[in-house]
Amino acid sequence: MRVGITGHRGLSTQVEAQVRALLSEYVTAHDPSNLVGVSCIADGPDSWFAGTVLEHGGRLEVVIPATEYRQGLPDWHHRVYDRLLARAADVHHTGITESTSEAHQAGSEILVGLVDELIAVWDGKPARGYGGTADVVAYAEQTGVPVRVLWPEGASR
Repeated sequence: MRVGITGHRGLSTQVEAQVRALLSEYVTAHDPSNLVGVSCIADGPDSWFAGTVLEHGGRLEVVIPATEYRQGLPDWHHRVYDRLLARAADVHHTGITESTSEAHQAGSEILVGLVDELIAVWDGKPARGYGGTADVVAYAEQTGVPVRVLWPEGASR
């Protein structure tokens, strides 16, 4: 089973704990020998999911939206990003240099094309900018990839 992840970044500590629990519950319900997680490994749900897949014994594939993508992530996340990237069984690139919203959407579209199911850590609201979670969900739905929304009941961003 190949599973991709998309989700909101910058969640509160309380919502983070709830989302991490939901991701862990999802991942541990799968046979690790057949589980491949596909992620852009940004801070937040992307990296939480990737780490959980690896801890469970599954494989990780990474999509890098742009050559300059890492530099656009928070400095405090670089160590986690580097650690996850080093453990990736495969890495996919868009061929784009600048880390823009368009590059992020292109990376997400590659990710969706690689998976059997997309997990969306999504509050159900429209994207705050192009390439946001809602745009990735819409793309998955347009291309026929099933989407499973994981969002804590009553939580807000």
